[in-house]
Amino acid sequence: MIKVLFVCLGNICRSPVGEAIFQKLVNDKGLNSKISVDSAGMAGYHTGEHADSRMRKHALKRGYEITHRARKIRSEDFFEFDYILIMDQNNYHDYLRLDPGKVYRDKVFFATDFAKNRKEKEVPDPYYGGPEGFEHVIDIMEDVAQGLLRDIKEKHDIG
Repeated sequence: MIKVLFVCLGNICRSPVGEAIFQKLVNDKGLNSKISVDSAGMAGYHTGEHADSRMRKHALKRGYEITHRARKIRSEDFFEFDYILIMDQNNYHDYLRLDPGKVYRDKVFFATDFAKNRKEKEVPDPYYGGPEGFEHVIDIMEDVAQGLLRDIKEKHDIG
């Protein structure tokens, strides 16, 4: 089983939509017995809450249902997950500080490392913006999901 974790700051916008988009792709390809997906936040101030209602609304318009409840990352996430996708520079550096021995660095990526058709280096936080910000994040994460699945299939010989 290949395990994928999407990580943002509060686990209420970017990472849960990344999880939902990738999970739908995995399900649609019949790979849910080979790939599992989760998301988490660097901060725990939304733990147990549903994703932001605006993100849920925009995701649902595109066929993605976000059912995840926010959780804070745990130290065991480093060993448990094979791919840890971080949304931006700040969260990336904060996450790497949790691995001072640099044991798990090869598992940690910027989510946009897997984008094939987009040029963004980070997934921007839409929380304080308008509807276009949520749509923009979904656009990026759809591309990321496609590229990530291609990478997993190639590296792990999953058909």
